[in-house]
Amino acid sequence: MTLFDTLFFSVFKHYKDAKNKKANQLATIYISVLQCALLLLFGVFFAGFFKQMNMTTMSQDKAIVLFILAGIFIFFKNWMQYAGRKRKVLNAKMLKKKSVGYSIFMLWLLPIACIGLAVVIYQAV
Repeated sequence: MTLFDTLFFSVFKHYKDAKNKKANQLATIYISVLQCALLLLFGVFFAGFFKQMNMTTMSQDKAIVLFILAGIFIFFKNWMQYAGRKRKVLNAKMLKKKSVGYSIFMLWLLPIACIGLAVVIYQAV
C-alpha cells in the first residue's frame, strides 16, 4: 500500500464514525486535493527552476490548462480507485495491519501547506 492509500484510510476512518454516508466521498476529495496540491507545488518549483535556467518550455496559459486537465484526471483516477472493489480489498488489508492514527487537523493542514509553499515559491521567482 502506498502513502496515499494510508492517508485515504486515515481520513476515511475518521469520517466513517461521524458521517457514515459521506466518508468515502470526503476521503476521495481529500486525497485528490492533496495530490493536486503536490502537483501544483512541483509544477511551480520546476517552472521557477526552468525560468532561472533561461529555458522556455511552455507558456503560463498552457501550464494552467495542463494543470486543470491533470487535476481532472487525478480526481477521476481516485474516484475509480477508491469507489469500488479495490477500496474494499484495501480496507480489509488495513484492518489486518496496525494503522497509524494521524490527526485530522494535520491531515487537512498538509494540502494547505503545499499550496502555501507553492505560493511562496511562485512569488520568489
